[in-house]
Amino acid sequence: MKRILAVLGVLAAPAALAGCVPEGGPADAAAPGAPPCEAEFGEAFGAWADAGFSGSVALSTGGRFDCLAAYGTADPESGRQNTPDTVFAIGSVSKSFTAAAVLGLAEEGALSLDDPAGGILPELDGPAAEATVEQLLLHTGGLTGSHGEDREPLDREQAIAAIGRLERAFEPGTDFLYSNGGYTLLALIIDEVAEAGYREHMAAEVLPLPGGGSAGGFWDGEPAAPGPRAVGRLDGGGTGAAGDFAGPHWALSGGDLAMTMEQLAAWTHALFTGAAAVPGPVEGSGAPRFEHGDGTAEVPGWAALDETVYGAPVLMSAGGGGGTGQDAVAVWLPETERAVAVASNGPEVTAEELLEAVGPALLAGEAPPVPERPADADPAELAAAEGSYALGGDGAFEVRADGGGLTVAASGPDAVAALFPLPAEFDAGDAAAHEKRVRALLDGASREGREERAALESDFGEIAEVEIDGTLVQDGELRTYVVLGTGEGEVGMWYALDRQGGIAAAEGPVDPPSLRLVPSGEGRYRPDDPTGTGPRVSVAFEDGRMTVSGPSGSATAGPAD
Repeated sequence: MKRILAVLGVLAAPAALAGCVPEGGPADAAAPGAPPCEAEFGEAFGAWADAGFSGSVALSTGGRFDCLAAYGTADPESGRQNTPDTVFAIGSVSKSFTAAAVLGLAEEGALSLDDPAGGILPELDGPAAEATVEQLLLHTGGLTGSHGEDREPLDREQAIAAIGRLERAFEPGTDFLYSNGGYTLLALIIDEVAEAGYREHMAAEVLPLPGGGSAGGFWDGEPAAPGPRAVGRLDGGGTGAAGDFAGPHWALSGGDLAMTMEQLAAWTHALFTGAAAVPGPVEGSGAPRFEHGDGTAEVPGWAALDETVYGAPVLMSAGGGGGTGQDAVAVWLPETERAVAVASNGPEVTAEELLEAVGPALLAGEAPPVPERPADADPAELAAAEGSYALGGDGAFEVRADGGGLTVAASGPDAVAALFPLPAEFDAGDAAAHEKRVRALLDGASREGREERAALESDFGEIAEVEIDGTLVQDGELRTYVVLGTGEGEVGMWYALDRQGGIAAAEGPVDPPSLRLVPSGEGRYRPDDPTGTGPRVSVAFEDGRMTVSGPSGSATAGPAD
């Protein structure tokens, strides 16, 4: 369950998504009674659907919906299409709801934002007990590490014990470090002080919408979000978690709500205009903030930008992952009382990527750009490119034809660096530092590292060797791939660690990182990335050799022996 800041402020244009209702067809649907959209907008977003966007969009201004639309397939197996009534897992956008619940309880006097967590939960031990409710809301409690895997059956007592074992990266209140465990601790606090318990309190006091109805429910367990559900598709193939996890659900308390995008946009509008049953972090309301010093700030459950960055205040919450194969974004524009909610259920074009791609044009008041179409593929040319290629240094590529393009897998630090050059916000020093943290983790330098190594050896046998296979950036985070030499053979993993060495995300066993390429003309290939947010590389094949060109130069690999 992640929070992305890359697309903050994307939707400040007055006419932003006013034309997102598609014109119809088998892959898209509009809400009955939704106003028609200008043709150029409908055509543009239809092109994004053709490029792979599958999901739902909702836009309201002043509480009135301008646009409700859906694209793509909700369930590939049955062929059921996404509609505005399709329910999506919203991941860490759920934290916005948890934060609102806490602010509501504080307003009622059931707790104080200055209360230390240990004062509310006497059984809580460790550094987490010293963090105040306000610090947990703002991710300034200093907690590092993970209290449990998504969909791990973790009961209340086990969750409190696991959070009590989390280490502290800094003195509470002095810095920022995003923490899923901190928000699960807030859910436990709600469970303690609310008469009905966490889930029942959320359903009865937080999710209800003005005028009747409710903003969904939970993806897993009860009270469940009603309605037809999207089936998520994962990067490596297969489908995401279906919402049938029986629990106990305390490993999921930071992000397991689900709803339609219409419901999410309606709740967002109600929260920031004071119409919701719980208070929101409205400017001037006295809600706490943590200033990052770069024009962004943290408010409970949301990230905020002031007017010096984009010309108008913007608040945003985003989330995804957690094995559901779905992503969601909620945006609030205070000056125009505009609420935007977008969800996706496929990896080709996620909700965040779509907003990032169309944002600059929307900010300029222009129609969204359409994705670049790949050139026609020559099957003979694709077949000729297949094979194994070795770099002169430490790295190799495996190339195979894949429909109308090629899929290239990279093994070894040099090959990974060539195929996945770091974006501008990261440099080689960042990657090297991340790799050092990953090695320290797997060497058992911390409590979390010792637990991780023990879990790996329980699954795969004794670890005799840890080999760094390269570092890249995906979903805005550094990921270091490793190959473990174990009793059961080589096992591939990747790790994304926070700057204190705590596990932010991890996955394994995994194959080496791969990139799908499509023809760009004149015998060259580019990433199959319609949003333009992926690696900036170009690949050519000539005389049995493969050349990868990127911002820092070119690397040529010859046929492997």
